[in-house]
Amino acid sequence: MRALKTALLALAGLFTLAGCDSDPKRNEVVEAKPAIEGVNIAQYGSWASPVTPEDVYDLADDISDVRATSQGIYFVQSNANNGGKKAVYRLEIEGSVTKQISSNFDIRSRVHEYGGSPFVAIGNSLFATKFSDQILYRIAPNQAPFPLTPNGTRHGGCISNPKGSRLICIREDHRVKGEPVNSLVGINLSYADEGETLISGADFYSAPTLSPDQTQLAWVSWQHPNMPWDETQLWIADLDSKGAIQNPRQIKTEQQGSITQPLFSPTGQLYFVADFNNWWNIYRLNEALEPEIVLEKQAEFAVADWQVGKYSYAFENEHSLVASYNHGGEAELIRIDTISGAVEAIAANFAEITYVIQNGSEVLFVGEKETPEKGIYKIQGRSAQLVYAPELPVMDPNLISRAQSLSFKTGGGQSAHGYLYLPKNPNFVGPKNQEPPLVMMLHPGPTAKASRAFRRDIQYWTSRGFAVFDVNYRGSTGFGRDYRNSLYGNWGKSDVEDAVRAAGFLVNRGDVDGRKLAIRGNRAGGFTALSAIAYYSTFGAGVSYSGISDMEEFKRSAHKFESRYLLRLLGDLDNYKQRSAMYNLKGVNEPLLLIQGVNDSLIPAKQSLIMYESVKRKGIPVVYLEFNDDAANRVSPESKKQALEAELSFYGQIFGFTPAGSIPALAIENIDNLRRR
Repeated sequence: MRALKTALLALAGLFTLAGCDSDPKRNEVVEAKPAIEGVNIAQYGSWASPVTPEDVYDLADDISDVRATSQGIYFVQSNANNGGKKAVYRLEIEGSVTKQISSNFDIRSRVHEYGGSPFVAIGNSLFATKFSDQILYRIAPNQAPFPLTPNGTRHGGCISNPKGSRLICIREDHRVKGEPVNSLVGINLSYADEGETLISGADFYSAPTLSPDQTQLAWVSWQHPNMPWDETQLWIADLDSKGAIQNPRQIKTEQQGSITQPLFSPTGQLYFVADFNNWWNIYRLNEALEPEIVLEKQAEFAVADWQVGKYSYAFENEHSLVASYNHGGEAELIRIDTISGAVEAIAANFAEITYVIQNGSEVLFVGEKETPEKGIYKIQGRSAQLVYAPELPVMDPNLISRAQSLSFKTGGGQSAHGYLYLPKNPNFVGPKNQEPPLVMMLHPGPTAKASRAFRRDIQYWTSRGFAVFDVNYRGSTGFGRDYRNSLYGNWGKSDVEDAVRAAGFLVNRGDVDGRKLAIRGNRAGGFTALSAIAYYSTFGAGVSYSGISDMEEFKRSAHKFESRYLLRLLGDLDNYKQRSAMYNLKGVNEPLLLIQGVNDSLIPAKQSLIMYESVKRKGIPVVYLEFNDDAANRVSPESKKQALEAELSFYGQIFGFTPAGSIPALAIENIDNLRRR
């Protein structure tokens, strides 16, 4: 058994995929895998599925940061064949696509650690942040990339300031002792220097935006201990004829809250999104510089700003804007007449809509559906037309399990939410009087959210006979400020309780087998999964991907962006230990699979190693599987595929079924001590 484990861990050491770019393709027809003949009665979890780990991760190219200029539409796309590194492409007016920056350059900003908006286009030149050194480069045709910014600084959210012949960027300066210093800076387009500090003094800055006549600049700032979804300030300043900032002043509001996405209309009126009424709605400033709501709706026109640069609305013309909102897990598009207030629905069936931008008289966005289609779309009248899509593997529609949106009662008389995916495979059915095993999925951040958007990894499980529940526990974004804030002081308690209650809810409904419940999560989701195993006996198996098991240790390595966040989430210093699985190892009595990046810059591998050694000494079935990746920054597709198959083998051994196909058998310590429920 030890030899088998050693072989598997050696296999796990092969991480980095070499690769090169190929231009992104439209939705080409990919040859479908042959269907399995007949319909078979087979144990849940053992169904043969055409959805392979290669299908899940080899073509998982993601689109983000769409920008429009007179030269064309630029966007960032990851390259799964090159380790998930990111390139920049340009969609020409006639529809062709050309590569502008290779994925070998790997464009990605780490402003606020999580980055976003890593490039800006001016004419035929791009100004882009390289991931490896965080330097901002000018990339012009037929020229080598030219560095513009100093080592030790990070930049993102850049915009062009034509009057000053420069960029205006968010800067995070890591050359100082202690916490890095954030500011808004002006950066020369032609040569490298320190740049000019335009605005400083706040802990964080975001979303600089220019008025159409270039006479005003608006931006958002916030101070510790707030996060951008707690309380932020909206600012505006005048720009002189040379682009210098004058008369900066904060926009005073009667209500406090999270202000985000400032944007000037074509007429120069400042719009923004704020959650003054519990929901992120669209507002604007009147002539007296007082906020007035544009459309009051119990829906979210924003998401938590873990990354900079995401907008949910854009103007078609002087008096018409197109906006996206999320309500009850459904993404909707509307057109708002800014004079009359009339609202028109736009017929578009999407599960997620992001990066809404203006392109001349058109509006573009990135759309994802409940089926595999995703890409860049443009609004045409009352519908949306696809203009670009990455290459995606074909999937039989009869194989796709669609989400059921469910709400359930949880602690304190409150309700929580989630999406249920039932097993689906046209070639198999489960035995009579049996229910499927459950994989409880936890999103990787307290204010992140589960989505109805198609996920091939979920279909990997459902096509094999698993049920999946993707839970939006209390604290998740998309259900209003009160729901989001309800996790404050209760992290490691309310989220865990919601996962436990969700499992019981599904068992009582007869959807899943109460003896075969698994919970799994990544990073913050891993913290919840480990805590559920340590403090409850509901789940018969737990899987943690670089999960936080020791909040005391995690606190020591917290970066500036999150440095005050933990105390707000946990509520009390005593809770750092009380809610950490590491300090309740006596409660860990169910099998664990611990998957860890050994180079993880945020969650040290020693956390998972200590958990592994301690649980192994107790005689509990346990596995520690490590990869030479940094889970905080990038995990290679090869590592992800190996981990997925290891997880399937783990569930098979714990729940008593044999996975179909040639899945490598995972060596589990103490497997002979397994107590089946």
